[in-house]
Amino acid sequence: QRARRLEQLGMVWSLADERFQENLEAAKAYYDQHWTLCAPRSAAMLDRPLGMWLANLRRPGALDDHPEWKTALEAVDKDWNPSWPADWQRHYAALRELVADEEGQADVLPGFTVHGMDIGKWLARQRKPEVWQALHDGQRERLEQLGITPIAPEVEARAKPSTVPVSAFEKGVAALAQYKARTGSVTVPRTHVEAVEVDGQEHSVKLGVWIMNQKGRRSKLTVDKLAALAALGLEWAREG
Repeated sequence: QRARRLEQLGMVWSLADERFQENLEAAKAYYDQHWTLCAPRSAAMLDRPLGMWLANLRRPGALDDHPEWKTALEAVDKDWNPSWPADWQRHYAALRELVADEEGQADVLPGFTVHGMDIGKWLARQRKPEVWQALHDGQRERLEQLGITPIAPEVEARAKPSTVPVSAFEKGVAALAQYKARTGSVTVPRTHVEAVEVDGQEHSVKLGVWIMNQKGRRSKLTVDKLAALAALGLEWAREG
């Protein structure tokens, strides 16, 4: 009776409820920053292990005895426990915020990164016909609400990359140009790996190591290659 009266007065009367309310505040703070409650397991907010807490609540049957907890979570994020992978939902939530004020097809290109996620690259993959067909109905519905549609097969066929292989030097130059454009510098850490798209194909270039290798074989590089490196700002590639 006492517990029911307290509950009617809006007071938290159980330790479990109190802990839930504290974690719910952390969840609201996380949502304000990330636009989703599909947090990685390692995520923390307000000094609380939020990601693990949410993962535990997503387990089948975890909320059977607490329907009010489920309602409270859905009030923060209706997709807090989707039928598809949480990682997909994180990317979608970032895209949703990016195009919130846009009309029609979203123009988010590969390389556009939010919270460490390449949203442009992810979006391009979702639009591939074979990936689109494999999506859950709810996933396609959410993308369509943002004006996202799959690429027509004939368009994708025309966009197929050239069969001419890209040389390691071309990949390196493209990666360095991209790095310089992004950072304003050609001083690259030795262990840095740059993801770059060349002729419609994604490549991972060990850029720091590549630059060191080019410098080490400077005497063997052609005039054209040295000119390309010098044009990007590598002083050692200049004549003399």
